[in-house]
Amino acid sequence: MKVFGLLFPFLFVMHVLSGYRPTTQQQPAASAVTLESVLKTMDTAAAKFHTTQADFEWDRYEKVIDEVDDIQVGTIYYRRVGKDVEMKADIKKAGSEPGKLKPELKFVLFSQGRVQMYLPKPDQLTVYEAGKNRADVETYLVLGFGGSGQELVKAFDVTCQGPETIDGVATARLQLIPKSERVRNTFARILLWIDLENGISVQQKFVEPDENYKLAKYSSIRLNEKIPNDVFRVNTTSKTQTLTPRG
Repeated sequence: MKVFGLLFPFLFVMHVLSGYRPTTQQQPAASAVTLESVLKTMDTAAAKFHTTQADFEWDRYEKVIDEVDDIQVGTIYYRRVGKDVEMKADIKKAGSEPGKLKPELKFVLFSQGRVQMYLPKPDQLTVYEAGKNRADVETYLVLGFGGSGQELVKAFDVTCQGPETIDGVATARLQLIPKSERVRNTFARILLWIDLENGISVQQKFVEPDENYKLAKYSSIRLNEKIPNDVFRVNTTSKTQTLTPRG
């Protein structure tokens, strides 16, 4: 599961509940939101899914210090290539306090079962092979972004916790408990806020066994628009140092 620990700090999730809370508002209980209806909406979206592009803010909350210790913002891209999914995250700014982020370029690419993380400074590329965990990694990559409801219930025990409005978007909040004990050692539970109109996630929260968590908010989401092939590449230099950790 080491590759998950490497992926998720960059791919997913995070905004604080300590000191700062997302703008949310509970919708009336009478709203006709059921698990079955949400899963069907996700199935429909998955059948039509080709690409997604979105701006993101990822925050990591540390329970011991009761605050966010890392915030990253940038743009994320997904596309389906045959039966595979590719993901590219361009991190542009980072820091520990909202409003005080500094430029910090970082690029993370998942393609063909491989995670590549490139840091322009110090011009270093780190490559991780997903190996036997490739299918698991791809399952998590498409959570809320092209994954179907039927795929979701195969890997998780899923419950619908009701409707919420996130930044003006009507969503349903789903709680996911991984069926795999191996995965639960990394994430005890996952929350997805699924847009009720287009069936994709606008917010995700990954809670670790020690109650640390990562929360991601997505905005300016664009579905099924053409994304240039160059986006799904890591542009290194002739002097780039390449590392390939094992284990």
